[in-house]
Amino acid sequence: MAKKSVASLQTGAKRLTKAIKMVKSPKSGAYTFVESIMDPANVKAFLSKK
Repeated sequence: MAKKSVASLQTGAKRLTKAIKMVKSPKSGAYTFVESIMDPANVKAFLSKK
């Protein structure tokens, strides 16, 4: 199960994106959320890597 959420943020002249993905812990099996604010070009790579 994967949850993806992407929000656009604008600060002055630079455009940023906040991406949130749900990651399953291999040790406990629990799901955690990983958040990152990045350039919109890097979102697809962030969501595809484990």
